[in-house]
Amino acid sequence: MHLKVLFVGDVVGRPGRRAVKRFLPGLIDECEIDFVVANAENAAGGFGLTPDMSDELMDYGIDCITMGNHVWGKKELIATLETNPAVLRPINYPDGVPGRGETVLPSKSGTPVGVISVCGTTFMDRLCCPFKTASAAVDRLRKQAVIILVDMHAEATSEKVALGKYLDGKVSAVIGTHTHVQTADEQILSAGTAYLTDCGMTGPVDSVLGMKSSLVMKRFLTRMPAKFEVASGPAALSAVVIDIDSAMGKASSIERITRRETEEQLISP
Repeated sequence: MHLKVLFVGDVVGRPGRRAVKRFLPGLIDECEIDFVVANAENAAGGFGLTPDMSDELMDYGIDCITMGNHVWGKKELIATLETNPAVLRPINYPDGVPGRGETVLPSKSGTPVGVISVCGTTFMDRLCCPFKTASAAVDRLRKQAVIILVDMHAEATSEKVALGKYLDGKVSAVIGTHTHVQTADEQILSAGTAYLTDCGMTGPVDSVLGMKSSLVMKRFLTRMPAKFEVASGPAALSAVVIDIDSAMGKASSIERITRRETEEQLISP
């Protein structure tokens, strides 16, 4: 028996949420998806997530929301992190930080699915070791779930690849987020773990990683501070579909998926 997982790349602002609403329900039906994970640390204006937006995304069909270095972008999310087991902060924050970084949730068929959210530390905040922290979480989740998914939210591709190799055979998938550009290195590692360095972005196409291009270019050209804003226009949903053996927890296939809005769809939503 197999279980199909859809992992949605970083949801950015209103355009990203709109793309999830437009495309996710159809993808769930089309690909016969049993469980959906999405990184939503940029869903609220590009920085953070609000409780209402987390509810909105789950209404569209997302089962588990992972976060990243912008997890504290909206302080009102703290209560949700404390009470909702389907909204995760990175697990490698120090002890005593609000929320949790691991969870086990039921899939559509009832099969338990473990999810871990972890942040890299290369060129990012100096959190606890992502390798040791994720490995300890895997040991805990194994008592409840055979299928375990890891969101590796990191800047350095080498750190993402290394974590994939480190957890190969111990988890069903290691999917990278944060850099917002979908990579073309999807693969099943030697011991059965599905891997992709970056799932890509779910947000405005005509942008620099979801932000207005002119503002980002001004910052590069002048080296002066600039307040970024989420770009407008058609959005794309970037995701990956993973087929997993429910009994063994090994992945058998991984496929990248992209869906893009047209200008006509924006006029007639």
